[in-house]
Amino acid sequence: MTSRFSGRTAVVTGASRGIGLAVARRLVEEGARVCVTARRPEPLQEAVLSLGGPEHAIGVAGRADDPEHQDAALAATLEAFGSVDLFVNNTGINPVYGRMVDLDLDAARKIVEVNALSAISWVQKAYRAWMAEHGGAIVNISSVAGLKPAPGIGFYGATKAMLLHITEELAVELAPGVRVNGVAPAVVKTRFAAALYEGREEKVAAQYPLGRLGDPADVAGAVAFLLSDDAAWVTGRTLVLDGGLTLTGGV
Repeated sequence: MTSRFSGRTAVVTGASRGIGLAVARRLVEEGARVCVTARRPEPLQEAVLSLGGPEHAIGVAGRADDPEHQDAALAATLEAFGSVDLFVNNTGINPVYGRMVDLDLDAARKIVEVNALSAISWVQKAYRAWMAEHGGAIVNISSVAGLKPAPGIGFYGATKAMLLHITEELAVELAPGVRVNGVAPAVVKTRFAAALYEGREEKVAAQYPLGRLGDPADVAGAVAFLLSDDAAWVTGRTLVLDGGLTLTGGV
């Protein structure tokens, strides 16, 4: 595999497993050094070891929406690797399921904090710490649920729609030195999305023109493209990764 990211450093949030870990692994395979974050220290350390250990990766545990954790992760990245060239906002939560009219508003506030406001805070801090002077590239992980109504996960989708617009606003504000893009996956086979397909994967996959659900590696490849110089003339765009689902009216 080519070394598109040789000499560059990435921070990937929510990366002890699933999409985040797949993204971190793809970036390391292409020459990057990475800082991965997650809430729980033990799985995070396992992820770091799977990425090749301290020569290639470090881990900083904490809550994604905690400003002190954000500061600590960026400081550790700069100390270990000397730059923060690439950033991936992957952390997301969805602790509720059901109609928005029945939504617990305290839970809703937490979802906004993690899925949208913490994404802005991370970018602010990465920009001030490195990218304002040196440039960089950012990818936000959104969702097809942010593109159209998604019964049962409607408020999660609303926060991901917010992230779509945040991506566009940041792309305009931070150009030309920093590119900001996003990806919007449909159902990807991860623990986070298991409730959407577990026990009926074949039936769910049949709705997709490409005949299968997504794999974390599918998302990782798209993220790597958007972070790379191959996408040097792309900013403010969110790439839909859905196996053709939204073409048929699904979400």
